[in-house]
Amino acid sequence: MVRIRQAIVVEGRYDKNTLSQIVDAPIFQTNGFGILKDKAQLDLLRRVASTRGLIVFTDSDGAGFVIRNYLKGAIAPQYLLHAYIPDIAGKEKRKSAPGKEGKLGVEGMTPEVILECLRRAGAVFENEEVQAAAHRITKQDLVELGLSGGAGSSAKRKALLKKLDFPEHMSANALLQALDLLYDLETLEQMVYELTSADGE
Repeated sequence: MVRIRQAIVVEGRYDKNTLSQIVDAPIFQTNGFGILKDKAQLDLLRRVASTRGLIVFTDSDGAGFVIRNYLKGAIAPQYLLHAYIPDIAGKEKRKSAPGKEGKLGVEGMTPEVILECLRRAGAVFENEEVQAAAHRITKQDLVELGLSGGAGSSAKRKALLKKLDFPEHMSANALLQALDLLYDLETLEQMVYELTSADGE
């Protein structure tokens, strides 16, 4: 497992699953062309990009380039890196037939190819010690703040998502990832306190 400083955005969950077995980095999904209409997800990607840097890692087919070009136009270029997979004919194991253009996508690449693509894109590879110190908000923090695993935690989480303009369907794990990238624990505690105070009025 290799740690990378930047966050990564891929097209779908199978791509995310492949990458998450190879690199230790925040990985977001565009949900295919869903990103073209999902303003909240795009805003989140912009915030992550400006905080940490974002690597766009889409398939090498036409659809992948439509999504890549959309993100290229929607996010400030100084925060973006672009990783490109090679054109390799074939199909992923889970599919019964190749895709429209007959090329393997990100999910079909070997770990060696993926790491080489990230290196060429300019990804910053970090050692364990440096990255470990950067982790600030944990699952336990969400539990203690009433955002996960308790009575009313779902409603509280939805209120926080609304306050932060995050996508409304984010899971607790996705919320944790975004909070840890964009805020520190003290700021999160203050925001939750404000939400609780507002509810009590």
